Amino acid sequence: MELNWEFDRYLASIYRSSGYLHCIEEIEFIDFKEFVGLEKEIALLCQNTQSFLSNKECVNVLLWGARGCGKSSLIKALLGKYAKEGLRVLQILKQDLQKIPEIFDYLRNKPYKFIIFCDDLSFDRDEKEYKVLKTFLEGSIEAFPKNILIYATSNRRHLLQQFHDENEIFGFEGDEDKIALSDRFPLCIGFYSYGHKEYLEVLAQCFKKSNIYDEFAHIQQKAINYATQKGSKSPRIAKQFFKLYQSGLIDIL
Repeated sequence: MELNWEFDRYLASIYRSSGYLHCIEEIEFIDFKEFVGLEKEIALLCQNTQSFLSNKECVNVLLWGARGCGKSSLIKALLGKYAKEGLRVLQILKQDLQKIPEIFDYLRNKPYKFIIFCDDLSFDRDEKEYKVLKTFLEGSIEAFPKNILIYATSNRRHLLQQFHDENEIFGFEGDEDKIALSDRFPLCIGFYSYGHKEYLEVLAQCFKKSNIYDEFAHIQQKAINYATQKGSKSPRIAKQFFKLYQSGLIDIL
């Protein structure tokens, strides 16, 4: 595996399963002001990242909870805020976690700070990639690189599905292994489902940002109906509704 990344030119990259880093030309940056009701979560994440960039004590982070509530978007916001201070982001998919040792070797002595971003991380019973991640979070004989942190997102608090294997001597062994992985993230930040008020606040921001806020009052009931149909009032659903509104499709639905 031969890795190549022009750090001055590209702020982020994605590891491809074929064995190379795809450097990202266009990044969808997000401002922290766009998040609704996440003040504590943002403060925790920013404080940890600032400590990381300042060579102070910092930890790996698990962002877990309801889908569509901004977990992945916060990573984009972090990059936008701290890129000038030397922060870079490398995204890796679950099936490529076995390549983390080689990625660590490549990044370890580079003069930048790297967040290894694992999005939508969860494992089923037969998947073994989590064992590699668990070892490198804590347990390897080699020290964790001082210029690397792992930020992972998941809809599950404990990352692995609960199960009991009939071959286990004790029934709790499977659960112990499951909990052991999430326990290796010292900072676990929970995200919870949005209510009616927060959903409309996110949508209102979309209208304000596009300078069409005067149209917002007339569309609120349709927005509520759309969220009901989708079964969620998350920021993701609010932004999906806004795109449909801008395209004119919402009038047909």
